[in-house]
Amino acid sequence: MHVYVLFALVTIAIGGAAWVFLYPILSGERQAERRMASVAQVGPPPTRLPRSGHKSRREQLEGTLKEIEQRQKKAKRVPLAVRISQAGLNWSKRQFMLIAAALGVGAFLLVLPTGAGLLPALGIGFAAGGGLPLWLLSFLKKRRETRFINAFPDAVDVIVRGIKAGLPLLDSLKLIASESAEPVRSEFRAIIETQTIGIPIGDACLKLYEHMPLPEANFFGIVVSIQQRAGGNLSEALGNLSRVLRDRKKMKAKIKAMSQEAKASASIIGALPVAVMTLVYITSPKYIELLWTASLGRLMLVCCAVWMLIGVMVMRKMINFDI
Repeated sequence: MHVYVLFALVTIAIGGAAWVFLYPILSGERQAERRMASVAQVGPPPTRLPRSGHKSRREQLEGTLKEIEQRQKKAKRVPLAVRISQAGLNWSKRQFMLIAAALGVGAFLLVLPTGAGLLPALGIGFAAGGGLPLWLLSFLKKRRETRFINAFPDAVDVIVRGIKAGLPLLDSLKLIASESAEPVRSEFRAIIETQTIGIPIGDACLKLYEHMPLPEANFFGIVVSIQQRAGGNLSEALGNLSRVLRDRKKMKAKIKAMSQEAKASASIIGALPVAVMTLVYITSPKYIELLWTASLGRLMLVCCAVWMLIGVMVMRKMINFDI
């Protein structure tokens, strides 16, 4: 009985294998599938010959954007002279170096007579000569950029109204250069001076991003450059740009208002240990003097300072947003 059952199972297995592997070949199904696949295969679309020898508008836009991106990638490293110009200062590179050297030497001569030691005096002098001028440049640059962003949408609106009224783009830019507030006025005056020496107005507007490295200035330069090369309705494009700039400004103000509570909480938490330590020192100086007289206390102070610094940096990263 077991032999018959085993024979039946083997026969069924052989028949199933033959059905799977031999039937498609004998019946012609595989050849039919290949034929259908060859017929249904999607080939590359036929290339259309342009109706004229000129490039299409889309190709011109793509080429212009690629050229602008490559130019901005090459200009990522900002020289010191450009940073001084971005801060709104008229100093030369030599003047900046002399001022930095004078600050460093002055800080060194002030600290050295106090008996702090040679190395601390050198460290403070190096920080005053190398860090303080760069921080001042960064502070002035940020303040100037804020003033530029506040006045830039109004300047774009003036250009849009001038173009709709029939004025050429250059005359509208001259109007901004004479009537707008600083630093928009000086930046647009630089655009007009650059265009006067023979540079196309589109390339001159692109140079605005070099002096004012903001996305808003980059948008303006790209819009004007593309319109000058590929054509189009400049008033409509600049009107859309003005709308985008105002929306970005509203979003920044909204984010600032929403994060103000977190910034206040972070400031209180960061200042609380220092305030408590000062109050304890005023009321019971001998109780807290062990923190800087004993070696274990100094180690605890260093560890606490490192932990506080890490906490402050984490909170700063959490409450700062970029759009």
